[in-house]
Amino acid sequence: MTAPSLHFLGHSTVRVELVGRTVLTDPLLTHRLGPLRRVVPRLAPEAWAGVDLVVVSHLHNDHLHLPSLRRLGRSTPIVVPRGAGRWLGRHGFTAVEELGAGASLTDGGLTVTATPADHAAHRWGPRFTHGPHAPAVGHLLAGDGVTVYAAGDTDLFPGMADLGDDGVDVALLPVWGWGPTLGPGHLDPAGAARAVALLRPQVAVPVHWGTFAVAGLTSVPSPWRARMRALLVEPPRRFAAAVAAAGSATAVALTAPGARVALDAAEPGREGT
Repeated sequence: MTAPSLHFLGHSTVRVELVGRTVLTDPLLTHRLGPLRRVVPRLAPEAWAGVDLVVVSHLHNDHLHLPSLRRLGRSTPIVVPRGAGRWLGRHGFTAVEELGAGASLTDGGLTVTATPADHAAHRWGPRFTHGPHAPAVGHLLAGDGVTVYAAGDTDLFPGMADLGDDGVDVALLPVWGWGPTLGPGHLDPAGAARAVALLRPQVAVPVHWGTFAVAGLTSVPSPWRARMRALLVEPPRRFAAAVAAAGSATAVALTAPGARVALDAAEPGREGT
């Protein structure tokens, strides 16, 4: 595999450099989001400099974050699920492309293909069903014989095995979230390990963990403090242990938020660093 360059910027945001293009997945670049606070160092502007394309998996505010998109510039090309383009255009973004599951576009030598996902489709879901609606997707980023799968938020779905049959080199898989519990349509460490068995990537990168927490929940004495502190560090390690216990040939590149993904150091049967 001709390895792409990947940086895990935190939460579900990964900077992917492949075939001369720089892609940002689900950009969440600010240090706060409503009651949530970033609990790892803030990102420097260099982290999102030079982005050619943004892919957004679904409409939830921690994945389609308007202030973060504005930091990238309203003319930066953004790929969104089918049904979200007009709403985003009303917010002043001028280069929006919709992709439904199974559809593709090309950008130079890069091909972006939307995949199915099992996750709430409403902006304010799953509890509320008003406001913008667009079915959630994942994305395959492919070029020069390399395929990176950015799952977005999803539960397991049968088509994951088909993605594995087609070949995935690197899978960016969510393993938790930002709260003490997970709602529907998410993968926990065990579920993400089952996704690895279906996808069979060379390398899996756990994402969607360790970046944001409710303000004060990890510092103010409460029944939740110890649990939240553990949930900021344990899910990717539990995921790696589950992948290894299954005897998978997939290597896990465990990467701290804000750090480069060391694909070259990841070997089957053990965690990368």
